[in-house]
Amino acid sequence: MATPKDDFSGTPVIESTESDAVHVAAEDTTVTDDQWKAMRTVIEFVINYKDAEGHDPSKIFHKKVNKRVLPDYYEVIKEPIAISILKAKLVNREYKSFEEYVRDWALIVHNAQTYNRPDAGAYVDALTIKSLVERELKKQVDQSVITPEVAAWPDLGELPPVEALLLEEDEDEDDDDDEEDDDDEGEDSDDENGRRRRKRGRRSSIAISKRDGATKDEPGQRSLDVGSKKKRGRPPKVDTPMESRIKNVLKAIRKPKNDQGQIMIHHFEKLPDKATMPEYFVEIKEPIAIELIKRKQKRKKYQSVDHFMRDVDTMFNNAKSYNQDESQIYKDAVHLQAEAHRLAEVEKQRPDSDFVMEEGRIPLPNGILHNNELWQVGDWVHIQNANDVTKPIVAQIYRTWQDTEGQKWINACWYYRPEQTVHQYEKHFFPDEVVKTGQYRDHHIDEIIDRCFVMFFTRYSRGRPKGIPPNREVYVCEARYNEEKHKLNKIKTWASCLPDEVREKDYEMDLFDSLRKVKKVPSPLLHMLKDDAKDTDELPKPRWEADNAPPIVGGIYKGPRDENQSPPPEPTPTPPPQPPHPPPRQVSNMANHNENSYRRNSDLNIATEEAGRASGSTLTSARNNHLPTSYIQPQSTPQYHQHSVSPAPIQYHQHGQQTPSYTPQTHTSSFTQPPTQSHMDHYNAPQNRYTQQPSSARLGPLPGTNPVAQRTNEVYILPDQANAAIPEDIREQFQRDDEGHVLFFNKPPLDVLPPAKKGGVEGHSVKYVAAKLRRKLLLKQKRKADAAELQEAEAQSKKQKLDEGIQIAEDLESLERKAILAFVKQMDEGTDEIYKRDFGDEWQEAKAFVTKRIERAQADARAEKRLTEESERKRKEKSKISLNSAGPYLDDFDPRY
Repeated sequence: MATPKDDFSGTPVIESTESDAVHVAAEDTTVTDDQWKAMRTVIEFVINYKDAEGHDPSKIFHKKVNKRVLPDYYEVIKEPIAISILKAKLVNREYKSFEEYVRDWALIVHNAQTYNRPDAGAYVDALTIKSLVERELKKQVDQSVITPEVAAWPDLGELPPVEALLLEEDEDEDDDDDEEDDDDEGEDSDDENGRRRRKRGRRSSIAISKRDGATKDEPGQRSLDVGSKKKRGRPPKVDTPMESRIKNVLKAIRKPKNDQGQIMIHHFEKLPDKATMPEYFVEIKEPIAIELIKRKQKRKKYQSVDHFMRDVDTMFNNAKSYNQDESQIYKDAVHLQAEAHRLAEVEKQRPDSDFVMEEGRIPLPNGILHNNELWQVGDWVHIQNANDVTKPIVAQIYRTWQDTEGQKWINACWYYRPEQTVHQYEKHFFPDEVVKTGQYRDHHIDEIIDRCFVMFFTRYSRGRPKGIPPNREVYVCEARYNEEKHKLNKIKTWASCLPDEVREKDYEMDLFDSLRKVKKVPSPLLHMLKDDAKDTDELPKPRWEADNAPPIVGGIYKGPRDENQSPPPEPTPTPPPQPPHPPPRQVSNMANHNENSYRRNSDLNIATEEAGRASGSTLTSARNNHLPTSYIQPQSTPQYHQHSVSPAPIQYHQHGQQTPSYTPQTHTSSFTQPPTQSHMDHYNAPQNRYTQQPSSARLGPLPGTNPVAQRTNEVYILPDQANAAIPEDIREQFQRDDEGHVLFFNKPPLDVLPPAKKGGVEGHSVKYVAAKLRRKLLLKQKRKADAAELQEAEAQSKKQKLDEGIQIAEDLESLERKAILAFVKQMDEGTDEIYKRDFGDEWQEAKAFVTKRIERAQADARAEKRLTEESERKRKEKSKISLNSAGPYLDDFDPRY
């Protein structure tokens, strides 16, 4: 028995154009009614599911990927699918078996795993959907709706290997810093009309090719370089040990994942959008993110690892301060902060010898002292040109280092002269112009000839760098040269062409007295263009000679001019002869006043007629009704010249300053300028079909207020007829006035805080601010209670440890007493054994005799000790003479005294 089409609760089903919508006859399908219901149950469960954070993992899979947004998606995914297709197939009963339904779910997950990286959000959401579908299918198996074989997850092919992905990620991380600050440089490129492709979390062709098992020798393989954009030249990496340590910490903290399988550092990649979250920047005084930290590291702003860790601590402390303790971001910040400190300590313990760069390069960040001159990163230099000694290479130093043999080297970016490029024959250049290339070459320090300077074309006409000797070459640069496509792209941001160390540095200039107009000249290779050259000819090739030198000569062709190439300058036309000035006309001030007033009024009438004919009948009707002139435009003082709309504007010539002989007056009008209608009215927004009427509470001005300056009405009602058209049960759900009209508000009826500054935007509502303050207070109280609880636990722990220490001391003292007693007992037992061995059965009498003799000897010794002490005491008393007592003195019985 056929059943009507299923309707998904909470998710309206729209007929999809993505499916063929071929209804399968009942005899052609093995799906039962219970299984159709099970399919609907699974889809409803997946669509309505949200995790603890309120995230919907199925949202990104509701519709197929937009081909305009991700055109390469359909090159990688050969069988795209979405949940909307599953819903359409279910509504139209297109599934021939339940296995097809399970395969579609598996295809959604497999496509996401194939196109995205494991750390991408779509990849994680796909795994969540897989677990949800498997859980629901197991329920259907338990209910005997389907069998376990039908619910089994099908194998749709091998996924790209993780090893290839990790290799690719390491390479991408090395290039991220270079691409990060080259946004403006990318805009100069001509790839796809000058638009840069956005970086996505998808897998590259490396991983896909490895999955397909293609090798170099296999026919029909997909080359890794086919279709990929050729990377622009980069200077070599010559990092100090400190910079290597910082890079290692940044790379390591990108790996930890939370319990939900998400990369923790993703929360901290960029700062929140200031437009959508302005309160974040009000509360956080020092905002910073990984993006800014990497930029500072790339521009060598950090002086030590501890300096770098201060910014890392600031970033994680900001997250902990702004987010609640129970949030996932707070937990991730706590974990990553501890992990970053652990990694930093590990890196600081490593010796500098562990960070030796490739080929044994030892960085020289302070530059190279050569020929009594210091050559540093950012210096403009002339380098020996092996192809033409008369044209040294114009270059800028990017790296300085020393090799294992103690030789000093530099890496410099070359700048070509126009004759060393391949360009279109109409191209014009500045005198002394050079173009930036992607050539970053190594040169020995001895190859440097002297210094030079290159200026951006926007500053070249204003002056010259301060301190540059007059005999030193100063070049101008306007474009970047693409050697692969032989195109010159105009540079938009000069800072993107400079080394990171000097991007934020500027140089002083000796300005010219006025701007100098620098005229471009034709191509220096114009003589090489053949007479029979055609637009369809192939591009010529530059002629190379020495390996480490620019081309000897470029080339010129007659093809069409590039879109971004300026047309050749037109010859300056001869200025036309100036007509003689009419003789001055002397008129009185009053006459000028009357004549000017009349002329302006007549001109305005002419303007009114022309405007009325062009735009509508409003001004025409005003003119036909003979309204006063002041109705159309108020008049002002007549000395100021106003241009007429007539073909021959009036010219006034005055010889010297004239003081009017009358008091200037301003003509005011008691009329109001009516709204004029023009042809632009056809593009205005359509008006409401109902007339907006203010509610009775806002009809009149408030007492004591200016009705002109009063705020605009904020509450409106519909006319009676329109209001009655709304059903009564609907009207009862909304606010109404005394007459039962539904109230309409043009803004939320909230009490909002006034702007903090004049001209600023209104703040949040009072209720929101109060709730925010309460939440902040509760959070503070909670943290205070947690701190008190922690302190109390620590005190109890200390007390417990102290009690345990006292108990241990008492136990030790008791054990000591027991040990002494046991030792004495053992001594006594040993003594008895000795007596038994020596005296036999009479050992007790012998022991008693010896004991008494020992006791007598001890008693004699004590008595002798007492006598000795008493004798010593008396001797000391005899030798003592008291000065306080009335005893005898020596002079009383000795005559010598």
